[in-house]
Amino acid sequence: MKHYLYKKEKNNFYPVNDEALNIKAKRRLDEILENKETIGVPTRLLKKWDYVALFQSNGDINKANALYILDENSSYDLSNKLNDLTAKEWLSETVTVFSQKGLGASNKDAQIEKQHPAPFSFQDVLRLINFFTKENHTVLDPFSGVASAMKACAFEKRNGVGIELNSNFHELGKERLKNEIPDDFSYKPKQRLLHADSLEYIKKIADNYFDFIITSPPYWNILETLDHKGKQRMNNKLAYKYSEEDKDLSNIERYEDFLDVLSNFFDSCSRILKNEKYMCIIVSDFRKKDKFYTFHADLAKKIEKKNNFKLKGIRILYQRHKSIYPYGYPFSFVPNVHHQNVLIFQNIKK
Repeated sequence: MKHYLYKKEKNNFYPVNDEALNIKAKRRLDEILENKETIGVPTRLLKKWDYVALFQSNGDINKANALYILDENSSYDLSNKLNDLTAKEWLSETVTVFSQKGLGASNKDAQIEKQHPAPFSFQDVLRLINFFTKENHTVLDPFSGVASAMKACAFEKRNGVGIELNSNFHELGKERLKNEIPDDFSYKPKQRLLHADSLEYIKKIADNYFDFIITSPPYWNILETLDHKGKQRMNNKLAYKYSEEDKDLSNIERYEDFLDVLSNFFDSCSRILKNEKYMCIIVSDFRKKDKFYTFHADLAKKIEKKNNFKLKGIRILYQRHKSIYPYGYPFSFVPNVHHQNVLIFQNIKK
């Protein structure tokens, strides 16, 4: 007898052997397949439907609302409106620390990315997009740089919108999407890159348009200080600061003014983000001269105080491939900051 219903005991999946229950389970699976769009069954599960069974932890056919994927030994809950992940995949993404994953500096598809002075790997942003969206959802990166988020969207079948003020980075982003995404990827043409000022452009966007917002904004004007890394980039004829444009937030002189403008902008994103959906802001703490700024904490408090977003947690992205420099040696402690903070907010607008 082929089994169409599974249960779980002591963290292991077992088939239910009752023939009548398996007949009912097969009927239910046929109904799910027939109504796959309405129910929202992930495409990848449809492609392996022969390896999918119905699942309920106690084997109760009347309460079964999940799928067991035999070759993955995990389940997918049909009531999951957030993402397309199985229970096993979901669990691993709740760990608060994860390691940076890149293509390697010499990889041909990393040459555009490294031209930005503060990029984040499309593979890292891809993980966040996978957790906070489902296939065909629409994602915004309002400080898109060289389009890491849009590249990830194309790979994961999401609709991406990126807004970038700097014309050079905007053009590099367009070149990146053209050259680094295979032409047969169906979501390649569904990526939109806009050369604009995000603070002004989002006023034109309709309410409740996006399913997810993810970005790494400028870290104030810290790149103006030419440290070891900045001098190295200058010697290699790479950009070592964001831009010279007056509208660039990195050129705001006072840290407090910078925080006010940035937090007000993110608060305004509540309108264009669907209710209860998420916004991830990737930031690092930093040092300027002899002062250390807890940027992630300062920004989080400012945003939450405005009452449109609630901070749900922070994930730490360990940048294990960064170079180490002798800051402060041999006189004082100066940290090599080798992690970024992923601030995870949920939209709670009324």
